[in-house]
Amino acid sequence: MNARSTIATLHIATPEGVAFALPLAGPITRAMALAVDLVVMLAIGKVLSLAMGILRAVSNDAGAAGMLLSQFLISFGYGSICELLFNGQTIGKRVLGIRVMDERGLRLRPSQVIIRNLLRIVDMLPFLYAVGGIFCLLSRRNQRVGDLAAGTVVVRTVKATPPDIEGLLGGKYNSFRQHPHLEARLRQKITPDEAQLALAALVRREELQIEAVIQIFGEMATRFRSKVKFPEETVFGLSDEQYVRNVVDTLYRQSGKA
Repeated sequence: MNARSTIATLHIATPEGVAFALPLAGPITRAMALAVDLVVMLAIGKVLSLAMGILRAVSNDAGAAGMLLSQFLISFGYGSICELLFNGQTIGKRVLGIRVMDERGLRLRPSQVIIRNLLRIVDMLPFLYAVGGIFCLLSRRNQRVGDLAAGTVVVRTVKATPPDIEGLLGGKYNSFRQHPHLEARLRQKITPDEAQLALAALVRREELQIEAVIQIFGEMATRFRSKVKFPEETVFGLSDEQYVRNVVDTLYRQSGKA
């Protein structure tokens, strides 16, 4: 995927021709999220300190080693673990409505999370995240040193109003409904990103040239057909676009979201 950025927005264009724009989190918002995380880290540190005090009563050396290890885990493990488990969010980021993502719009990789958190030691220099703050102010994408090294950005989570699925699909009959067990398998196989991309393609269908429509829905239909095989009589005569419409209806009709 290709990405183009402005000062406040990250623009992503997928190979399928669907474009997205995500607002970048500014230094102030990121600082507020960090403040929340510091409170959480202090609370965790307090609990671990009590535990290490008990361990030190048994073995002074073991207690001292445990204290050093716990400090490292809090400083660099807290952010990494949270961002790996919670889709690029720590508690502070979740409270402030921001998250870490790959700067090209790809799936956030564990190596990126580890790199950006290990390099906090550079961003923290010489005190109070001075280096990281300066880089955020000067970077076009509001990236600190860790973000630049890891190829990540921090964006605001946008709560978009769900589109009118029934109106979008035009009330057309979905032959997939004859096979609820296969629909359930399809929901398990398709990722949230794939579901959102298919929905976005339908929403923007009228904005695309006919050649792009044929290519986009052809590629999507091929991908979805490889996930779950429906009986021939169920898919006979379905165009690629209608196949994708059936998939979107299956995904969003059941739960209201992908």
